[in-house]
Amino acid sequence: MTARHWIAPTWGAPETWELVEDAVPAPDSGEVTIRVHAAGVNPADAKHVAAPRADLELPVPIGYEISGEITAIGPDTEIGSGAAAIGDEVIAFRVYGGYATEITVQASKVFAKPSTLTHPEAANLLLAGTTAAEMLAVTGAAPGETILLHGASGAVGVSVLQQARLRGIRVIGTASERRFDEVERFGGIPVVYGPGLEKRIRDAAGAPIAASLDAVGTDEAVDVSLALVADRSRIVTIAAFGRASAAGIRAIAGSMPDSARFRDDVRGTLTALAQKGDLIVPVARTFPLDDAPAAHRLLSTGHPGGKLALIP
Repeated sequence: MTARHWIAPTWGAPETWELVEDAVPAPDSGEVTIRVHAAGVNPADAKHVAAPRADLELPVPIGYEISGEITAIGPDTEIGSGAAAIGDEVIAFRVYGGYATEITVQASKVFAKPSTLTHPEAANLLLAGTTAAEMLAVTGAAPGETILLHGASGAVGVSVLQQARLRGIRVIGTASERRFDEVERFGGIPVVYGPGLEKRIRDAAGAPIAASLDAVGTDEAVDVSLALVADRSRIVTIAAFGRASAAGIRAIAGSMPDSARFRDDVRGTLTALAQKGDLIVPVARTFPLDDAPAAHRLLSTGHPGGKLALIP
């Protein structure tokens, strides 16, 4: 059995990637094979192969999360959510090589697909969702508090808004004015970024800002967070890595061991929330698998209007 999949044969932009065909290994014990119905498209897919990395060897398979159906199961194997059978619809996250027609992965990374989500939606649930969950966790955001969220209308931001609302946490979210409806849809109070941001946030909050979550990485986001949150341990960024250490704020990423452990542990919780209808994933557009570079060109604009997915 063979499958088509995208690889990075060299370090560089998505235009340098290649779509190749290789044999799909039969699943061993603790593994399953999944026919991919949708692959989530994330900035990390391109960022992680843009320049040489000590922890990666070329060629690098592309894609970290998928939705599909099980086509083979290794002996004595259960998936992350329990027993499974051939034909079951599933999602998988923190896999390598998800931009594919079929893939064999560790069964512990696989969970029953929420029936409330389409395959393109389900394929985009966990990377953004686990990142959002970790941001809320490391800042200690608690019920009744008011927090600040930079980049509230983006994929991570939308998941933060939903998870915060479920916990009774009030969120002031920065966004462009044309995205205010999206922030309000998920329970946030939108404020437009740009000059005067600190005052607009104070006016909108009417209460102390307990914590700040930065999903954009601009100097404005960091500066305003530092001005509004006295306890720097309650400021986290997923983008401003260059400033985090000097400013004494927390930076997290899926490549960090502590972050990886947290995000692995929370997958089942988020999948269950989605099954209950408490987490949704706005999808802006899908692309054929062959058009992965085009999907990343749209993503790189920073304004896709929702998540993107590749459809084999």
